Amino acid sequence: MHPATAVIAEIVRGIEPFDALECEHIAQTLRWLDATDDVFRRAKPATPPRHLVTYAVLVDPDGRAVLLGLHRLAGLWLPTGGHVEPGEHPLAAARRETLEELGIEPDFGVVGTAPLFLTITTTIGIDAGHEDVSLWYVVRGDRTREYRLDPREFGDGRWWDIDRFAVPESDPHFGRFLGKLEAAILP
Repeated sequence: MHPATAVIAEIVRGIEPFDALECEHIAQTLRWLDATDDVFRRAKPATPPRHLVTYAVLVDPDGRAVLLGLHRLAGLWLPTGGHVEPGEHPLAAARRETLEELGIEPDFGVVGTAPLFLTITTTIGIDAGHEDVSLWYVVRGDRTREYRLDPREFGDGRWWDIDRFAVPESDPHFGRFLGKLEAAILP
């Protein structure tokens, strides 16, 4: 196993599954990492057809809300994030994407620097049909502060209350993420 892939496998092994589906996604991801070192997107939109991405979800734990943007390519309300570059550590990718898409230095103090959640999703929208293996990082935000989402990536942005039953058109695993987030930040 390539050293970069071994690092990713160690990160994945450290994620405590929230439910049976996340447990299966973790197992699938570990099998994938054992079978290939070709885990980084090399060419847009989908080479290789399964690749690693990070979400950097801006969360106001006190206001119990998350910031989502209307993603131009996917047509969904999504957190900031993007593809992990070849050889890049996923945490570095989450940091880079937060800087690029929100213009802020991320504070990972809500749940720590490890990803909270892992999903495998078949994409939709303009670049539909490939699979994203997504590591979901949590970044501290403040819903009383105005954040400017990168207009090249997002058409709009707004805060959503953490309520698993009022999820906008988003990543199909977003409601499950909110459930795990809520469990992680409640006393």
